[in-house]
Amino acid sequence: AVLAAQTPPKPRPPPPPPPDPLAPREIPVDAAQILASRGQEIHRLTTSLEARATAYASRVRRKSVSASTREFRYANYLGAWARKVERIGNLNYPAAAREQHLYGSLILHVAVRADGSVENIRLVRSSGFALLDEAAIQIVELAAPYSPFPPDIAAETDVLDIIRTWQFTRGGVLGWER
Repeated sequence: AVLAAQTPPKPRPPPPPPPDPLAPREIPVDAAQILASRGQEIHRLTTSLEARATAYASRVRRKSVSASTREFRYANYLGAWARKVERIGNLNYPAAAREQHLYGSLILHVAVRADGSVENIRLVRSSGFALLDEAAIQIVELAAPYSPFPPDIAAETDVLDIIRTWQFTRGGVLGWER
């Protein structure tokens, strides 16, 4: 029997080394994906800007007025507002304040919307008597609603922040700083 010459098996090539995690990898570039992602980013930024613009445009336009306000249109509205509050205040002067001979002054901030409704009432400085402070707030509420803003004020103002010093006098009368 002839022994066939056996050829030794070919050595297997060594396995490729594991990829180096720190080596840069080549990523195939797909222009369509790049353009799509840019389009999505532009859309996201545009939407964000539009949302900001809408928020800015819809912000509440406020104007602060006080007894020292001289601009005619605001001073005129404030004068009418004060006369109404004073009239209602004197009709509803707190009996307990008269009986206890309480008097004093306080500062209220009243935010009036363009339609004449009250947005907010805040006591800025107390008279020192809770009865007088609460009476002033109640008088503002009783006198509401107020006149809507005239067109020249409404065109540029959504809320008037009225800051007034209220004076409950010894004679049992509600008045203002002049």
